[in-house]
Amino acid sequence: MHLSHPLFLLTLSLLSTLSTSQPSLSSLEQESLYQVLESINSDISWRTLFPDDLCYSSPHGVVCEYFTISGAGAGDESVHVTELSFGFVSDYSPNPPCNRHSKINVPALSAFKELKKLLFYKCFTGDEVPVPEFEGFSGVLEELVFIENPSLVGPFKGDIRSLSSLKRFVLIGSGVYGWVPPGLGELSSLEQLTFSRNRLSGDISGVNVSKLRNLKVLDLSYNGFFGNLPESFGGLESLLKLDLSYNGFHGEVPMSFKGLRKLEFLDLSYNRFFNCGVPLVLGEMTCLTEVYLSGNDLGGEIPEIWENLGGILGLGLSRNGLIGHIPGSMGVFLKNLCYLGLDNNKLQGEVPSEFGTLEMVSELNLENNSLSGEIPFDAKFVSKIGGKLKLKGNSQLCVDQELRVDDHLKHLKLCKKPEVPRLVLLHDSGSLVVLVSRVAIAISWGFSLFLIS
Repeated sequence: MHLSHPLFLLTLSLLSTLSTSQPSLSSLEQESLYQVLESINSDISWRTLFPDDLCYSSPHGVVCEYFTISGAGAGDESVHVTELSFGFVSDYSPNPPCNRHSKINVPALSAFKELKKLLFYKCFTGDEVPVPEFEGFSGVLEELVFIENPSLVGPFKGDIRSLSSLKRFVLIGSGVYGWVPPGLGELSSLEQLTFSRNRLSGDISGVNVSKLRNLKVLDLSYNGFFGNLPESFGGLESLLKLDLSYNGFHGEVPMSFKGLRKLEFLDLSYNRFFNCGVPLVLGEMTCLTEVYLSGNDLGGEIPEIWENLGGILGLGLSRNGLIGHIPGSMGVFLKNLCYLGLDNNKLQGEVPSEFGTLEMVSELNLENNSLSGEIPFDAKFVSKIGGKLKLKGNSQLCVDQELRVDDHLKHLKLCKKPEVPRLVLLHDSGSLVVLVSRVAIAISWGFSLFLIS
């Protein structure tokens, strides 16, 4: 199909009108964006590669949006940079690559008044880069993300309350040290706070997070925090994940945690909780799917709290100083278990027969306890789990001959089967046949034969 000459000219005219009517990125933001890109990687000639409007021809990771100008006539719009992501992630996310001399150009970043997302992925790995002041970022910023930046160092600077719209603050694998940012508990819009694998420290027992009603993820793992867990944590009613592992927290888990009605993931492993037992409050947190308490000397027996926790998929109670027997109720109520770790405790008695009915389990670790008796697993169960059925270090556990052929169970001794009495035929001179057991009692020659049992 061919367009007539007048129609063709009309089409060109419309396209020209549309292109000229599109708003352009302001010269201030255009120049600031060049400066930011050059601070991230000065080896790349950004101005030569992207000479045009950076909202229409830009590297991956730069996102712009249109805004209607307040009070202007219909159709009057402006365009602004709203997202900046730096650091090559993959071929699907080829953000501007960083180098060992990457910096954060805060003055240039402050030009983006509509910036909602700022991400740095493996950018600061060479020259040390100080933590930027929060006041240098846009007040509408919703996501601030630093992932695997070991050369980002120093304490937090400024009052984070200036970022009142912040929903996601992620700091993973950095050299940032010191206390949490002042004003953090005032960010009522915050949904994710992940400060993992940094050098942060301090007693946070007095921290008040009661205003963080929208918080869904709180991850402070692998830092140097200590003190009692704040009671205010129990008021985080929207929380789905709480990871405080590998810190120095002590005391007891507050009963206020029963307020975490939506919590699915709880990891308190490898802290300094001592002699307080497995927290009974867990029994009231009915949405839990994963619970990890390993590496704390909790002590005591495993409580009967499992009836309402049937959604648990993973349960880690290793190295907890637990004593007594393993409750059979764990096998009755935790039918969805995929992982159970009870290793390196002081548990005694038999492995509950109910464990043999855990159809979903893929790893069961009972190593290094004082368990005894015959294991309650059939050949199908043993074959399915294989090497993830861990029973070493229980010298009194045994296995029957049928299962001992499995390579993973050869370290267990054979169970001794009780000997069944065998009957022998005896007869007297009159050919009367009598059954006598092999439990022998001496009978004088010449006496009549009796049945001895």
